[in-house]
Amino acid sequence: MSKHLTKRSDNYSKWYNELVVKADLAENSAVRGCMVIKPYGFAIWEKMQQELDKMFKATGHENAYFPLLVPKHLFEAEEKNAEGFAKECAVVTHYRLKTDDKDKAKLIVDPEAKLEEELVIRPTSEAIIWSTYKNWIQSYRDLPIKINQWANVMRWEMRTRLFLRTAEFLWQEGHTAHATKDEAIEEAELMNSIYAKFAKDFMAMPVVQGVKSESERFAGAEETYCIEALMQDGKALQAGTSHFLGQNFAKAFDVKFANKQGKLDHVWATSWGVSTRLMGALIMSHSDDNGLVLPPKLAPYQVVIVPIYRNEQQYNSICDKASQIKSELENEGISVKFDDRDTQKPGWKFTEYEMKGVPLRIGIGPKDLEKNTVELARRDDLSKSFINQDELIETVKITLKDIQNNLYDKAKNFMTKNTRSTDDYNNFKEILNNNGGFISCYWDGTSETEEKIKNDTKATIRCIIDTEDIAGKKCVYSDKPAFAKVLFAKAY
Repeated sequence: MSKHLTKRSDNYSKWYNELVVKADLAENSAVRGCMVIKPYGFAIWEKMQQELDKMFKATGHENAYFPLLVPKHLFEAEEKNAEGFAKECAVVTHYRLKTDDKDKAKLIVDPEAKLEEELVIRPTSEAIIWSTYKNWIQSYRDLPIKINQWANVMRWEMRTRLFLRTAEFLWQEGHTAHATKDEAIEEAELMNSIYAKFAKDFMAMPVVQGVKSESERFAGAEETYCIEALMQDGKALQAGTSHFLGQNFAKAFDVKFANKQGKLDHVWATSWGVSTRLMGALIMSHSDDNGLVLPPKLAPYQVVIVPIYRNEQQYNSICDKASQIKSELENEGISVKFDDRDTQKPGWKFTEYEMKGVPLRIGIGPKDLEKNTVELARRDDLSKSFINQDELIETVKITLKDIQNNLYDKAKNFMTKNTRSTDDYNNFKEILNNNGGFISCYWDGTSETEEKIKNDTKATIRCIIDTEDIAGKKCVYSDKPAFAKVLFAKAY
C-alpha cells in the first residue's frame, strides 16, 4: 500500500479525497454524485448508528420506516418545504421500461407507462410522515409520538464530495408530534444536545450549539437548532440540526387532536437528523498526513495485532501468544483484529493500519516472546513503547481512554485557538483571509447585512449564540444596534 498522501497544507481538498479512498472508506459509484461505502467505512457508520440509536431510545424514541417515494401532491402541501427542496428533487414519472423496437438490446421508457401522479424521491420525509400521522392522531392520548427512521434520501446536488455532500446519503431523521408548543421546543433542544453529546463523547469532536438565522433555517421550520464543528482547514461544518416546526406541517396536512378540554387543535412538530456527513467530519477533525486517525470509541477495531516472524516455527509460537492476547482483550470488551495473513510483510501491514487509523497496534516478534514484551504503537501521536505482556491488558485499556481524550483535547484546543472576536469589518475580512476559523461578532439581525457579508466574503452565519448580552453592541458590518452575537465562518 502506498503511504503517500498529498499534504494537508499543500491541498486540503485533494488530501481529503485521497484519504477517503486510500483508507478504504468509500469510492465513487457509477451514478453521478453517489458513493459506494466500503466495509471499513460502513463499519464506522454502523458504530455511529449503534451509539446514536441507544441515545434516541433512552429518551423515549422508537424506530419505524416510511416509503422512499412521496406523491407529488403531498410534497407540495407545505409550501416552504416544497420550495426549499424543489431544485434538489429527483422525480419518478414512469413505472416501466421496454425494449427498443429497432435495437432489442436497448431499453427505453415505455411512454404508455406514465404515472398518473409523479413521485418525488424523498429529499426528507416530513410530507409522507405527516400524511401518515393524520391517521394516527385523534386525541391528546395519542401524543406525543416520537419516531425515528434510519434511511436514505436523495438530493440532486451539483457539486459532490464523498461523505460531505452526495446526491444520495444515509441518515437518521426523527419526527415527533406534541400537544403543546413548549413540549415541541423542549424536544428540539433535547435532540440538539444529544447530537452535541455524541460529537463530544464518541467522535471526540467539539461543537458549538446555537440556532440558525432565518435564511439558514430548514425549509418549513420556525427555529433550527444546530451543532457546528470546525475542521482543520479552518472551515465550519454543520454536523447536525434539530428543527422546531411549529404547527406548519400539522396545518398543511390537517393533523388535529382533541385536547383534555375536548377542543380541537393542530399538533406541534419537530424533526431532527444527522447523516453520513458525520463521517466527513470525523475524518477532517483528527486525521493527518499519514492517514486516518480514529477515536477508539468509533474504530471498527481498536487494536490490531501484527506478528513479526522469519519462519514457520516462529510464526506458530507468535500466533499462539497473539491469540491469547486477543482473547484477553476481547474479554475486556475491546475489539481486536489479529492480522495473521502470510501474503503481506509486517511493514506493509503497519502502513495499512496507520492509513486506516487503528488506534493501537501491537507488534510481536521472537525477541518479544523471549523478553515477555510487545511493541505498542499509538496512532494519535505515532509514539511507540515496549510493554511487559503481564501489564499489557491494563495498559491497553488505559491507553485507549487516553487516546480518546487526547483527540478531543487537541480538537478543542484547535477550535479555541481559531475562534476570534472582532467588532471591525476590515479586521473581520483579514481574519477570514489569513486565518479562517470561527469569527465571533455582532449582527444587526437583517437578511440584507447577512447577504452582503456572504457575497463579499463567502462567510455565513453558522449559528446565533447569544441574543441577550447585546446592550450597546453594534453590528460588525452596518454599525447598527446589535440583534445577536453570532459565529461567522466559511463552511462546507
